[in-house]
Amino acid sequence: MIRRFRFWWMYLRRPPWDSGTTPPELHDFIATHPAGHAIDLGCGTGTNVLTLAQHGWQVTGVDFVPKAIRAAKRKTQNVKNQVDLRVGNVTNLRGIEGPFDLALDIGCFHGIENKSAYLDELDRLLVRGGHWLLYGFFSPNPHLAGTGLAASTLDRIQARGFSLLSRTDGFDRHERPSAWFLFQKTTT
Repeated sequence: MIRRFRFWWMYLRRPPWDSGTTPPELHDFIATHPAGHAIDLGCGTGTNVLTLAQHGWQVTGVDFVPKAIRAAKRKTQNVKNQVDLRVGNVTNLRGIEGPFDLALDIGCFHGIENKSAYLDELDRLLVRGGHWLLYGFFSPNPHLAGTGLAASTLDRIQARGFSLLSRTDGFDRHERPSAWFLFQKTTT
């Protein structure tokens, strides 16, 4: 609950994670895959929702902060037929139906305590053969839930039927180890 309040509070200004710039990893994905249906999990103010829509994707964006969704709606108002923005919890996406060809998550999954519920929703919504483009940082304490990614989390993802296609390791702006992952759903 404290973490949720912190996110709401950060949107009173511009949150530090909201760069307003689409990362090159998403541009690379768009350039090498045909447009389809995408869901941006933890979409924030909609920067990447807008980028996907401008490249022909039908996009659903979900964030639990109402102020972020209001900003995303303003940002995407000229592409409204291709964009569906919702306030919601990525571990319980009631009312959202797939299938989606792409699930995008830039910095949401690594902070979620109930990663199993998130993966259940991802499995339900992503079409077989669909892609999950994920960015996250690694946990300084792998035993503390919701504080980053751990090797066991990556093993659990693959055990759930998501094949790792690529991984690019690096560091976030706080010098924490982080990585971009591209998974493909291999189960029905």
